[in-house]
Amino acid sequence: MFNRITPEGYFSGTDGNLNWVVPEEELDRAATQAMSGTGAILFGRRTYEMFESFWPTVLDDAPDAPDAPDPHTPQRRSPEIRAMATWINDAEKLVFSRSRKQASWRNSRLLGEFDPGTVKELKAERGSDIMIFGSGSIVSLLTQYALIDEYQFVVGPLLLGSGNALFKQGPHQLRLALREARAFPSGNVRLTYAAAG
Repeated sequence: MFNRITPEGYFSGTDGNLNWVVPEEELDRAATQAMSGTGAILFGRRTYEMFESFWPTVLDDAPDAPDAPDPHTPQRRSPEIRAMATWINDAEKLVFSRSRKQASWRNSRLLGEFDPGTVKELKAERGSDIMIFGSGSIVSLLTQYALIDEYQFVVGPLLLGSGNALFKQGPHQLRLALREARAFPSGNVRLTYAAAG
């Protein structure tokens, strides 16, 4: 699981926006390097639709450009965002949704309503990691069923005041083992935890 959060634990504004995210080139480079072992992205419907509205066409405006626009800060462009766009578009996209009937974005597959058994099967059959971004309700359910092996939080250097909490349900306590804590020049801090036990 990879999510940007505020120190209060919000992963989006009350209206779902991510315009509070603090850009960080060094963090983008680190994220791009970490994507190499991941072959699929797991989504809830809302996050899938947010990604679907941006990433499929991000490289079309200037196909030969060495960089691409940042989804959180549109005036910012970087080669790392271009690498992310290429990877996201090529990756298999697995979508839990009760309401969607079709997914036309390349390499997308609808999985229907969330089912922990489906996730266990996906984890058993895949030869590469599965990543989940955003998707707070699905992250909560995956945590409840102990299906997340690693949590990566990028804690932004700001207080949002109000927003959507990443964990709305799940176990009362879950012990995590710290793997890495890394501060970046912007004030962002990436915390990587393994699920203990």
